[in-house]
Amino acid sequence: MNQWAIIWSARESFFNGLLATLELFIIAAVAGMMIGVSLCYVMEYQNKAINRLIIAFVSLMRAIPFLILAYLLYYGLPEVDISLEPWTAGLLALIIYHGAYFFEILRSQRRLFSGGYIEAATSQGFSRYNTFRRIILPNIVSSALPLMGNQLIICLKDTAFLSIITVQEITAAANSVQATWFIPFNAFIVAIALYWGISILLELLIKRLSIYGARRGLTHA
Repeated sequence: MNQWAIIWSARESFFNGLLATLELFIIAAVAGMMIGVSLCYVMEYQNKAINRLIIAFVSLMRAIPFLILAYLLYYGLPEVDISLEPWTAGLLALIIYHGAYFFEILRSQRRLFSGGYIEAATSQGFSRYNTFRRIILPNIVSSALPLMGNQLIICLKDTAFLSIITVQEITAAANSVQATWFIPFNAFIVAIALYWGISILLELLIKRLSIYGARRGLTHA
């Protein structure tokens, strides 16, 4: 049988892997951004003890490889009587790991944000929450879009590591096909094409959001 015909016959496996990857990626990206935004808001209160804990958490996530965190959650937690399904462990690892990086990206932009905007908002009677939600957050997110877009692509690629803990995503589908039919080149070319396609869509989305933000004047750079 022609090798590409074999790939076509295994299209359902690739399609299911694509859906699993998209589901993992979308949930992890949204939850990770929420963690990043929440931590950034907490930092606004300037509580030294809490801020040190947040910085320590981010420093730890930046110091360890993503795969080690996934291993810890899936293989390590059972030793303390906490067992997670592969999907849950993988998703949790993605959320925690990339949440820390999203926070770091937003924090870097927050440092560049002019204090004049905050003073103006305070003089107008804005609460701390409303100042953050309506003034700070839209501006720092808009300015951070290129960096956040890059982090989203890294998050997408990190889903491939989850095949090692038996999560059935794109890489696992390609590996299953090549192991069954011994056609690694064709199987992994398809996997590359799928990841590339998603990355292109992400880049286009970030570009459109950046243009929209520039038109609305949401920039402080």
